[in-house]
Amino acid sequence: MNEYVIRFSIRQRIEHVCAMVLFVMLALTGFAQKFVQAEWAQWTIEAMGGIDRVRCFHRGAGVLFTALTVSHLVLGLIMVIRARAQPSIIPTRKDFHDAAMMMRYYLRLSDEQARFDRYDYRQKFEYWGMVLGSGLMIVTGFILCFPVLTTRVLPGEIIPAARMAHGGEGLLAFLVVITWHIYNVHFATDEFSFDSTIFSGKISLERMEKEHPLEYAQLRAEKEKREGTAEAFEI
Repeated sequence: MNEYVIRFSIRQRIEHVCAMVLFVMLALTGFAQKFVQAEWAQWTIEAMGGIDRVRCFHRGAGVLFTALTVSHLVLGLIMVIRARAQPSIIPTRKDFHDAAMMMRYYLRLSDEQARFDRYDYRQKFEYWGMVLGSGLMIVTGFILCFPVLTTRVLPGEIIPAARMAHGGEGLLAFLVVITWHIYNVHFATDEFSFDSTIFSGKISLERMEKEHPLEYAQLRAEKEKREGTAEAFEI
């Protein structure tokens, strides 16, 4: 019987569900406007009650997504400053070394695999790609919401540039989630079974030891030190 350890807190799981719901709403309402000539887009607009309502839904979801993003970053920074969390999601030199090592392993030039801590280089790349992409979407989104106010301080060319950047980044984010995130996070396991860790918050010790051996070793050392024994590791 597998033993489990809590990997994601309730707050992190709620943030993920909220981000997922808002992402779907933004993609649906955004693409309906971007590809308005398509039959499916026109059907979506009619089903939602017209283009004005679609725009209202899109902007409302955008405001909520902005609040979620800002609160996530601010709260994370506060927790790191107060030493309640480690900045383990920040890329280090080891991540570049790990990426090169895994590339050699995938090309069968080496039998040695990288040993990962709490997050591997792929997870860090995806996380910061989302953060930077979200920042671009938020900025360009507000520019498009307030074009008159924007052009009082910036040249008018910023509006079409923001529209192109907003639509392009939105499409890129959607494709990355579909082709990379869903498979790599939820299905790319040895058993090809759905990984529900982000929803349940739990990960088996067996899987942690295999996929995050450095984190596992640290938890085991802390457990043994706390109990003053070298007995079997349990959480």
